[in-house]
Amino acid sequence: MIKLTWRVLTSLLDIFIIAFIIYYLLNIISGTRAVQLIKGLILIFAVALLSQLLELNTVNWFLDSFLTIILVALPIVFQPELRRALEQIGRGGFLKEQFWQNWGPKEINDIISAVTDLAKDKTGALIVISRRVGLKNYIETGIELNSKISKQLIISIFQHASPLHDGALIIENGRIQAASCFLNLSTRSDINPRLGTRHRAAIGITEESDSIALVVSEESGVISMAEDGKLSRNLDEGELRENLAASFEKSKEKSFMRRHI
Repeated sequence: MIKLTWRVLTSLLDIFIIAFIIYYLLNIISGTRAVQLIKGLILIFAVALLSQLLELNTVNWFLDSFLTIILVALPIVFQPELRRALEQIGRGGFLKEQFWQNWGPKEINDIISAVTDLAKDKTGALIVISRRVGLKNYIETGIELNSKISKQLIISIFQHASPLHDGALIIENGRIQAASCFLNLSTRSDINPRLGTRHRAAIGITEESDSIALVVSEESGVISMAEDGKLSRNLDEGELRENLAASFEKSKEKSFMRRHI
């Protein structure tokens, strides 16, 4: 009786762990291009299972060969998603929500106000806001500041006379961690060729992590926001606030932005 009870408990624990892993992985890939891949793989596995049941040997051989090729290609094609997943696991992202936990309404309003003022003066800027996936490897490429968020500091960093105006300013855990940071540029071929380095860097960092990137164009003063590899352009102050509010909601802080900002 004791052995039977123990087997039942271990079986339930086994099922729970597998269900948790699947749920966590689905949350990681949610909203990325990997979702369509998963749908395709599920369909292929279903066809493969059916071919085995019906003893369709040729179909079964073809699908086995195809899946082998897919499994070899996956780490190459979906390298950004895989790295993002491993970074989240390494930082314990599935146990806690780090995004915005050290933030107040003043800091967020300072960022929005600074971006708006920089846009009015057509001062180029690139601000990266880290969420659950840390950006330590990029922070280390710049000048470490570890400063409180303030409108005046952000504006002064991106002035042309400042030695820190080139590169990205990175905000993490509610503080300005570093400025003049180097980011990887997106290599996608579908990006508008008229977009400059800042925009490609913003898209690139949001492809590799779950961060948000705010861009001010030096030529036009246009405000853009990148998230999940997608760029929203021509934002005014109200639209920027709404987009950030939507990002708060995605990070399970649905009431924070509307209540405080």
